[in-house]
Amino acid sequence: MNAPAIVGLRPILITGGAGFLGSNLADRLAREGRHVVLFDSLRRPGAERNARWLRERHPERISLQRSDIRDEAAARAAVNDASAVFHFAAQVAVTTSLSDPAEDFAINVGGAFGLLEAIRRQGGATPFIFASTNKVYGDLADIALVEEKDCYLPQDAAIRASGVSEKRPLDFHTPYGCSKGAADQYALDYARSFGLPVVVMRMSCVYGPRQIGCEDQGWIAHFLIRALRGEPITIFGDGKQVRDVLYVDDAVNAYIAALRNIQRVRGRAFNLGGGPANAVSLRTLIAFIEGRLGRPVDIHYDQWRLGDQRYYVSNAQAVERELGLRQPLPWREGVGRLIDWLRSDYLPSSASARHWEAAE
Repeated sequence: MNAPAIVGLRPILITGGAGFLGSNLADRLAREGRHVVLFDSLRRPGAERNARWLRERHPERISLQRSDIRDEAAARAAVNDASAVFHFAAQVAVTTSLSDPAEDFAINVGGAFGLLEAIRRQGGATPFIFASTNKVYGDLADIALVEEKDCYLPQDAAIRASGVSEKRPLDFHTPYGCSKGAADQYALDYARSFGLPVVVMRMSCVYGPRQIGCEDQGWIAHFLIRALRGEPITIFGDGKQVRDVLYVDDAVNAYIAALRNIQRVRGRAFNLGGGPANAVSLRTLIAFIEGRLGRPVDIHYDQWRLGDQRYYVSNAQAVERELGLRQPLPWREGVGRLIDWLRSDYLPSSASARHWEAAE
């Protein structure tokens, strides 16, 4: 499946490049004329489909290296050929980290460490941009909340107005929080100790086309897919928990801006999310979906999950200011776009695939 590199221009490496965020970033970079190497095991649902979509759109600019991020030799060779590294490959589920913390550690800590070491050993000049998570701040249980009809809101007016900033102390909860947090800190320390050009993005909830969500990750797409199919949705907790959501095009803008401004922002960690203007509770999102579909959605409630944050909204002022980012797409418009993509692209083809699987 490999395509030839553009002569005279070293490729950009995206680990997890056939995933949701990776495939959207790869598409943008290829449209800008860059050669992109997707380093991906293709284990996640939808990854093979995303890789095929990218190859069809950009046959001369997209290459696929089907490898596991734990394969140190393969990762080192890919880094040695790259002009920049975006590191998205990860174990992404809290539940999986609880059932198999060793694998979670090997993928999330070992994978990031191997890439950082590869960059350090080849001279330390290759930019490394890492997708971290808001889970590095823990469950935020010390933030006093007011419970309203459909959501939780902070009592503190400053947090309510601006969100949680990067000045918040780190507090890792669950093996997933520990592994992503450890990788986050390794990346920042390699910038400090060895001078690597590193940027860390502590992401809130990113959503948009090419996202095939599940209960553990990609909850907006998961809710929409279940609702469009007429299937029940399980909410863990009471549904009043609040997250800020960011449309994938805005996330891609931030990652590309980080690369373009790497020398100015190297060694920094930024919160990346939709901010207070795009904060939404699960109940509010369900109500919006019901309004768009014109029918109720079947909801089942279950126990709160370990380490779940009742309220997390990013204070993204630093990343917007430092990278000159535009205001993010309003969440209602973005969710509407995702509904349209699911209806036109994902659900028809997935139904066809299920039909043929049943026939076989």
